[in-house]
Amino acid sequence: MKTVLITGTSKGIGLETALAFGRAGYKVFATMRNPSKASDFKQKIINESLDITISEMDVDSDVSVKKCIDSIIDKHGKVDVLVNNAGIERHGSIEELSMEDFKSIMETNYFGVLRCTKKILPIMRKNQNGCIINVASVSGHISNSPLGAYAASKFALEAVSEALAQEVKPFDIRVAIVEPGIINTQMAQDIKSAKTINSIYPQVSRFGGLFAASLKTPTQPTLVADKILEISESNTWKLRHPVGPDSEPFIQWRASMSDEQWIDWNAASNEDWYKSVEQDFGLNAR
Repeated sequence: MKTVLITGTSKGIGLETALAFGRAGYKVFATMRNPSKASDFKQKIINESLDITISEMDVDSDVSVKKCIDSIIDKHGKVDVLVNNAGIERHGSIEELSMEDFKSIMETNYFGVLRCTKKILPIMRKNQNGCIINVASVSGHISNSPLGAYAASKFALEAVSEALAQEVKPFDIRVAIVEPGIINTQMAQDIKSAKTINSIYPQVSRFGGLFAASLKTPTQPTLVADKILEISESNTWKLRHPVGPDSEPFIQWRASMSDEQWIDWNAASNEDWYKSVEQDFGLNAR
């Protein structure tokens, strides 16, 4: 039986990914900071008789990651697939967002991935086999306000994943980057709430309006979970995997612009920006 370790499984994409792997017959180690809050998840495991073990792990902590992964390896000997999903988001302008917010985002979204990856890699390398799937974002390609801090963490994650893929391919270890667009998760709902934030920078609130408009026809996190499972089950060496109806189109749209055009689009007046969103995406973000 194949084993998978998934981080950040308390809700959203992580929760649905754990269930998808469990239903596919994997032995799943679902990790999260607070297992005591996972009562609904635990009930689903019981109801469906899934081989899912919930473990406490805080990816921000060297001690927590070592303790959890050492316990799994001691009992089961290996982890075939690692899904680095745990992530947080803080939104706001560069000037107004606190340094603590910048640090906490990098601690979880970047250093947290490194902690888990570095702990799992020796056993995968020894076995000459493995798959590491890192959940990044469209924001790993595209940076715009008020997601500058979040995008910085995802740009960093994409960069280190690309380097890692080069290092571990000779050991038959696959690395994949999953890039969701706007998915109906608590994180997206939080960005949507930026619509009401009072900021000296108009980009902060109006980008929340774009999320609000997109979430009127929501894309469910199960779509991302299914893609992650598909990558694991396949023999693909493809590095980047955009997910969701807006992911690839938005990446391509950005790629069609010069950097200066992109900056001008985001720096436009409210009226011009809202008109452009409606014209380009068919969304009323007002």
